[in-house]
Amino acid sequence: MRRFTSRILHFFSPNKQLLLQLEHLLGYTPKHLPYYQLALMHSSKIEELASNNERLEFLGDAILGAIVAEYLFKKYPYQPEGYLTEMRSRIVRRESLNNVAMRMGLQKLVQYNQNDRGLSRSHIFGNALEALIGAVYLDQGFARTRRFILEQIIKPYINIESIESTDTNYKNKVLSWAQKNNHNICFDTLEEHMDGIRKVFSIGVLLNGDIIAVGSGYNKKDAGQVAAQKAIEVLNIS
Repeated sequence: MRRFTSRILHFFSPNKQLLLQLEHLLGYTPKHLPYYQLALMHSSKIEELASNNERLEFLGDAILGAIVAEYLFKKYPYQPEGYLTEMRSRIVRRESLNNVAMRMGLQKLVQYNQNDRGLSRSHIFGNALEALIGAVYLDQGFARTRRFILEQIIKPYINIESIESTDTNYKNKVLSWAQKNNHNICFDTLEEHMDGIRKVFSIGVLLNGDIIAVGSGYNKKDAGQVAAQKAIEVLNIS
């Protein structure tokens, strides 16, 4: 019945095309459309602060950071604070968000001065995505916003494993340092034990036969990265 009612509202709404586009993008029907219209209005179109998306961008940035932090905290229970901070930074940085926004098709909805060709090559679409998150929060509350970020942004558009391996590969950094300085470095499995129903691995970093760092994780890859990060600190590798 609710779905049928939303379709009727779309049919009679002067903004029915925008409503349909937003419903496809968000996965639900907006309650208060002006929040979303504001989120899609760039300051190059309307400079007045109350009529563009800059304040919503501020709100959405804070909410996105908190939800990504929670997601990483649960996904990597054995990673240190520095690793989690770095991963969150990689996910929410401007380039990443702008790429996600473009893949979502948000550039087709954002209102901006199209005569300024530099704007379309900037990060305004990623900024609009943050503003859209702020609009979702105001319109739907925290639980729906969390679901939107996890299901509509992170799951389809953020490759966590790729970000982890390409941007924070501590193991490769340690191995490169050892090769350059003629040291023998190896990663050995020191222990395996059960944590409830999950197996935990402990990986040691051995420098010329001596253990200099140990890391734990739910798989050997994660454990090795934790150990490598600790080894970087011990060896003062820049």
